Parts: sequence; C-alpha cells; structure tokens
Amino acid sequence: MPVICVTNQKGGVGKTTTSAALAHALTEYDHRVLLVDWDPQASLTITMGIDPDNLKLTGYSTLAAAIRNNHRPSLRDVVIPTTHPGIDLVPSNIELSQAELDLVGAFTRELILRDMLDSVRRTYDYILVDCLPSLGLLTINALSAADRVLIPLQADFLAMKGLALLLDTIIRVRDRLNPGLEIAGILFTMTNSRTLHCREVMAVTRKAFGNRIKVFDTQVPSSVRFKEAPAAGGSILTYAPGSEGANAYRLLAKEMMK
Repeated sequence: MPVICVTNQKGGVGKTTTSAALAHALTEYDHRVLLVDWDPQASLTITMGIDPDNLKLTGYSTLAAAIRNNHRPSLRDVVIPTTHPGIDLVPSNIELSQAELDLVGAFTRELILRDMLDSVRRTYDYILVDCLPSLGLLTINALSAADRVLIPLQADFLAMKGLALLLDTIIRVRDRLNPGLEIAGILFTMTNSRTLHCREVMAVTRKAFGNRIKVFDTQVPSSVRFKEAPAAGGSILTYAPGSEGANAYRLLAKEMMK
C-alpha cells in the first residue's frame, strides 16, 4: 500500500494532471486508489468533478483536529467517492492555506499527515498525494508520510534548475524524518521532442541526475487535451482515453508497478 508523493516546488509542471491520470491508469490494472488533494488551490478536487466551495469536510478538517488532539473528524470521515470506480478522494479547498500557520506550533508538526493516513493505508493499493508548489510544512508532511516521491518535471530549462533544491529537501527529510523514503523517479511532462530545447533539457537532466535517480522512460507529450480534461470532470484517461497522453500515463503506471 505505497504512499506516493507527487511533488515539485515549481508550479505548472503537471503535478495535478499526473496525480489524476496515474490514478485512473492504476485502476485499469484493478488497483484501488486514494487521491489526497494537499493543495489549497484544490485543482485535483476540481479535476475530479467536485466543487471545493460546497464541501463541509476536507483534509484540513482532519489536520486541524489532529493539531488540537481531537479524534474527529478522522480521515475516513473526510474521504469521498468519485465518479470513477476505484478512486476515492480526500478533497481540499482554500481552508488548507491556513495549515502552514497552524502547523508552526504543532507537536510533531512534520508527521501529522503520516498519522492521518495510517487509518486508511490498508484500504487502498495506492495513495497519491498531490502537493502544492512549495517546500513548506505541507510538503514536508507529504514527504514524511510517503514511501516514494514522483517528480513531474517540465522539459524546460528553468524547471530543471530547481530540481537540485527539491532533491536536497528530499534527502534532508529522508535523513531526519523518513528513512524509508525513496525517489520513484523523474517524469518528463509537456514534452515536444521536435524542439531542440526539449531534447537538450532531457539530455542534460539524464546526464546530471540519471546515475543516481531513475528517469522514467515514459514521456508525457504536450497537448491541449490536458487543459480541457478538468472542465469535463476527469483526467486525460476519461476525457481522451485513446490519446497519446492517456497512453503515456498507462505506460507510467506499468513502470510504477514494477
């Protein structure tokens, strides 16, 4: 029952797209998946067809209760089904933005999400945590709770330059908080192999990091369909199941399952 943290401190690299699409791909192999929206922007919640403004309970509800040492609501109380069989969701909304302040003075503040997930870990085959674009306490909680880290990386020079800072954070979390944490790999997103810039960025990344971190063979191509899918209340696999992008995430699921 691995917990996979999907993270990159740079925004717009495909974290939410990857979380939703990978979850759908895993269900095609008969796995049950829990998605955790760990971003106040609630993009994953919206992608799964749920209005964050109409939610009474979210992941923040359980986080706030845990900080106050209350037992309710537990994460089980917060989990909601989605329209896609095999996928449940811990939703988010703007209230989660308060969490960074709440966590500052909390006891064992880096481990609260790990304790929250303990009650549901055995219910699912995979738990995917979609992180906000930050290296603050919410992301540290996600890394501390995770078994593996999946790093979506846009095939862009500036996105590549920030990778070293993220890897340094992962190493520090592994050394101090979560000794079992592994890097599942780097996933190139929004690729266009016809451009020299894209090919150069991928080559430089593989040369700089590939000897110590897995770089997935799967490459997710750039496509307008990824932007259209959330409006339809789903991932690329439900919106355009036969597309090149959908097939890329099926290949990623196979690599992850290995």
